[in-house]
Amino acid sequence: MQDTKAQNETGAAAGAERGPRDVLIQRTFFAGTRSWVNDQLYTREHAGRVRRTRDTLHLGAGARVDTNTYFGRFEASYWQRWTELDSVRVEVAIETESGGEVDVLVRASDIGSHVRTVDFTRHIGSGTASLTVPVTSFYDGGGMWLDLRAFDHDARITSIRWYATTTRERRQTAIAICTFNRADDCAATVSALAEDSEVVDLVGTVYLTDQGTDLVETRENLQQAKGIFGDKLRYIRQANLGGAGGFSRGLFEATSTDSLASGPVDTLLMDDDVRVEPESVLRLFAFAQLTRSPILVGAQMLYLFNPDYLLVSGERTDMSQLKAGLDSDDWAVRDESVIDNIQERRIDAEYNAWWSCLVPSEVTEDIGLPMPYFFQWDDIEYGIRARQAGYPTATLQGAAVWHADFYWKDADDFGQFFYQRNSLITATIRHGITRKQAIARLRRTIGQTIASMSYGLAITRIRGIEAFLEGPSTLDDGGQRALQSIRAERERYPETKKLPVDAMPAGVTVARREGTPDDSADDKILGKRAVQALLGRKRPGPVSIPFEDAKWWHVSLFAEAYVTDASQTGVRHRTFDRQRAIAITKELEAVLRRLNSEFDAAAERWRAAQPELTGRENWERLYNS
Repeated sequence: MQDTKAQNETGAAAGAERGPRDVLIQRTFFAGTRSWVNDQLYTREHAGRVRRTRDTLHLGAGARVDTNTYFGRFEASYWQRWTELDSVRVEVAIETESGGEVDVLVRASDIGSHVRTVDFTRHIGSGTASLTVPVTSFYDGGGMWLDLRAFDHDARITSIRWYATTTRERRQTAIAICTFNRADDCAATVSALAEDSEVVDLVGTVYLTDQGTDLVETRENLQQAKGIFGDKLRYIRQANLGGAGGFSRGLFEATSTDSLASGPVDTLLMDDDVRVEPESVLRLFAFAQLTRSPILVGAQMLYLFNPDYLLVSGERTDMSQLKAGLDSDDWAVRDESVIDNIQERRIDAEYNAWWSCLVPSEVTEDIGLPMPYFFQWDDIEYGIRARQAGYPTATLQGAAVWHADFYWKDADDFGQFFYQRNSLITATIRHGITRKQAIARLRRTIGQTIASMSYGLAITRIRGIEAFLEGPSTLDDGGQRALQSIRAERERYPETKKLPVDAMPAGVTVARREGTPDDSADDKILGKRAVQALLGRKRPGPVSIPFEDAKWWHVSLFAEAYVTDASQTGVRHRTFDRQRAIAITKELEAVLRRLNSEFDAAAERWRAAQPELTGRENWERLYNS
C-alpha cells in the first residue's frame, strides 16, 4: 500500500508541473433517458409553467424549480470525505429574452436536513451564470443543489455543469462488461452508453467478454454501438467462467503491461443486464480521478420494476453468519423511494456489488485479481480483501444503475451451491468466522431448509460445504464441473422445479402466516418442528402459501404446500418425505462432523492458495482452457 500511495503522490506532483486543469465531475440533467424513468429523480417543480426534456428546462415567467433530487444533487459529503476537492464551480447556461432575469441559488443541506443558501446570483439576459462554492462543511452528511427561478420572462436552462480544478494527471478509463446468453440485454447496455457522446469520449476502452452461445455481436444495436466506439470496443470470446471469470477478464486486460504503459487505469465493472444512466459512469470516473488515494468506487442499485426505489445506501457483511447485503449503517435507506427519502447522512460501505463498481489498477496490482468463484461472493470477497489491504470502498450516492429487483428472484436455485461454498471460503480466508460459528450457522439454516421441505436446496448447500472442504482444487476449472454436477443432482428433487400455476389444485386453501417469531426462538421452533414431523403431526394439505408468507417456520407446519415462486410466474410443490428428511439430516450431520475436524486445516489451505488463485497466470490458464 505504501508503494501505491507513493506512486499516486508522484503522479500528482508530475501533474502539478503541467499546471491546473478543469475536470467535469457532474452534469445535471432535467429528465431521464427513457419515459419509464420518473423525472422527479432529476428535478422538482415548485411553481409556474415548467416543461422539461433531458437536456433543457423550460421555465415560464415566475416558474421555480430545484435540483434537490437523487440525480440532481451534488453529493458534497462524499466528495469532502474521499477526494482532494475543497471547492467546486457550477456553470448554468441560460437563454432568455433581453433583460430577462433568472435567480440561481446554490442551496445546501447537512446531516440533519437543515437547508442553507451557499451562494446566489441574479443573471440578466442570455449567457452563463458561474458560481464557485466551498466543499468544506459536509463531512458527516449533506449535499448541494440549485434553486432556479425565472422572473418576468420565459427562460431556458440548457446546461448545468459542475467542475473541479486539479493538477492531477489524467487517469485512463475502461469499462468491463461480461455476459452469458443475455445478448439483447448486453447489447442494450452498450448501446445506451454509446448514445452519450461525452461518455464515449471519456471512456478509453470497453472490454465486452462474451461467454455464451447466443452471441452479442449478432445484435444490430451492438454493431451500431461498435461503429460509435470504434477501436475502443474490444469484443472477447471465452468459455463460460461465470461473472467472476468475465469481470476478471476485463481487469486482466486493463492491467496488462501494455495497458499500464500510459499510466494507471480505472476499470468500471458493469453487469450486462442493467439499464444504465450514462451520467453515473461520468460521475464514477470523475470521483476516482480525484480521490486522495486509490479506492473502489461503486454505484448504487435502483429497482428496475420500481425505478425510484433504492436497494440500499451501502452494504456490509456479517461473515460470522455467512451473510452479505446487509445495511452498512442503521441510517441507510433500504427498499424506499429516493424521491421521498433523500439520504443526507454519508453512508460508508464495506464493499460494492459489481452491478457497477470501479476498480483502480493500483488495487489489482497490489491484491491480485478476483477469486475464480464462478459467481456469488466474488465481488464481496474482492471488496473485503481490498479494504483489509487499505483500499476502502465508497458507494457514491447519486450514481446508480437500474437492475432487476432481487425481490423477484427465488433463492432455491443452483446458485446456492456457489453462495454456500464461496461464503465459507471468504469468511475463513478473511478470518471472519470460527469453526464453532460456522457449524452453528450451517446446522440452523440447512435444518430450517429441511424442515420446510426444500430438500433439493438443502442438498445444494451441503454440497457447497463439501466443496469448501475439498479445498482449492475445486476451483481448478473455473466452476464448470461444479455447475454441471449440482444442476444434475437438483433434478432429483421435484420441489426445485417451478410449475405452472394451473398445476395447483383448484380451490386449494390459502395458508397465511400469523405473526413473526423472534430470531432468538429459531432453534427452539426448529426442534419442535422436527419432533412434529417425526411423529407425523404435520397439518394435512395441500395448502397454497404466498411467497411473502413462505417463511420456514410457517411452511414446516404442513405436509403438502404449493409455494408461490418469487417471480410470481409459478409455484413450487413441496411435500413431506419422512425418509428423505431423515436421510438428508444424517448427511448434514456427517458433513458438519467433517467440518468440525477439518475446518482449521481447510482454512489454512485456502489462505495459502489465494495468491496463486488470484494471480494472472492462473486466470490466463482458465481463459485459454
